Amino acid sequence: MKRRNLLQQATTATIIATTVPLSTDLLRAAASGPNNKIRIGMIGTHGRAGFLMRTFAAQKDVEVVGLADVDTRKHIAAVEAVKSIAGSAPYVTSDYRHLIDDKSIDAIVVGTPDHWHAIPTIHACQAGKDVYVEKPDGHNMLEGQRMVQAGTKYNRIIQMGTQSRTSSHFQKAMQWISRGELGTVLVAKAWESAKQSNIGKPADSQPPAGVDYDMWLGPAPSRPFNVRRFHGNWRWFLDYGSGDLGNDGVHRIDVAKWALDTAGRAQGMPPLYMPNKISALGGKWYFDDLQEWPDTLQATYQFSGTDATAGRLLSYEMKIWTPYKYYDETEGVVLYGDKGYMIIGNRRWRAFDPANKIIAQDSGQNDGVSHIRNFLDCMRSRKKPNADLATVGHPSSVLCHAANVSWRLGRQVNLDAETELFIDDEQANSLRSRPEYREPWVLPEV
Repeated sequence: MKRRNLLQQATTATIIATTVPLSTDLLRAAASGPNNKIRIGMIGTHGRAGFLMRTFAAQKDVEVVGLADVDTRKHIAAVEAVKSIAGSAPYVTSDYRHLIDDKSIDAIVVGTPDHWHAIPTIHACQAGKDVYVEKPDGHNMLEGQRMVQAGTKYNRIIQMGTQSRTSSHFQKAMQWISRGELGTVLVAKAWESAKQSNIGKPADSQPPAGVDYDMWLGPAPSRPFNVRRFHGNWRWFLDYGSGDLGNDGVHRIDVAKWALDTAGRAQGMPPLYMPNKISALGGKWYFDDLQEWPDTLQATYQFSGTDATAGRLLSYEMKIWTPYKYYDETEGVVLYGDKGYMIIGNRRWRAFDPANKIIAQDSGQNDGVSHIRNFLDCMRSRKKPNADLATVGHPSSVLCHAANVSWRLGRQVNLDAETELFIDDEQANSLRSRPEYREPWVLPEV
């Protein structure tokens, strides 16, 4: 179903009443903001979306005009939070399509679960709005491709929320790597070892009053409500998330690929784009609960070389049941060269010589504020943001989704980087998207 048909369905009769009414006076007031401010619409108001909402509201050149959240219980607190920071109250709705239709809004911020990343992003691009979208770019590979196509077709700025791309100490690490002092670097390893919680096995129940559960499900299959499939824990389920690989792993994989590419360029090697061989093994072996994605995983990506260039390997290790660090970092990246190695954590990096002596180091914050600032600045300049979806965010997301496909099949898959199709592999290609999208929330054509 095309977006125009979806919007035709979003009439007053079909949109659930909101906690804070969309009055004519409120909409008129929202449309009369200062011309020099970037006007933002937020999809999602709590959790990670709440951090984004508060951070955008705190920017002096931003006005948060409207909020959308299917959980009306969150509405009043969200409006008050923005008002306390910025001094003005946004309107709030249960249906994000109000924000898409609001011609005064310049950009949409998508802080939803993974299964609600693609459709609002594409609709925003079609409406001429820029987008900040949380990671990974979509719920699956096809969704990410469509998001990239929409951004390109409608000439929109799209920043993905891999904030390491803008954090100063990561950038300083890449600057140091670019000097070539690690020598030839052929291998990078990323890891996740922070202990997660058992989410238990609660019974299904009725959705809470005030929650539009049908819309929360969106394109996902219709299933009974379960509190563990909802706020906070949705990422552990195949219908809505991409496991910890797409949750925290995408950050580490993105940095590892960035570092491996930077080191290679310093030695005159060709740029890395996407791997051609992906293998992921593991399982849900530790937690006895409702989680569906693995808690233990080893993924390997091969960027094959040619007769003239060396190949390179990137690996990712997930063991989200270990209460101790690896290389003295709970999560991070190690880059191996023939003249030394480098450990990159969330708030520091350290480079070592072959005798394990530190030869360079730095530290800094990774709170994401500078990443949001980069997005806003690029909206004005129309330059590519640091985590530009097409060139940075989507390729890193594909690594996560492709490894998940490999894990689900229990074997290696071979990727055509240009088409993003698995080579001669109908079974793998069937997992590039959902089996079907629940009407009316089908993936828009671009």
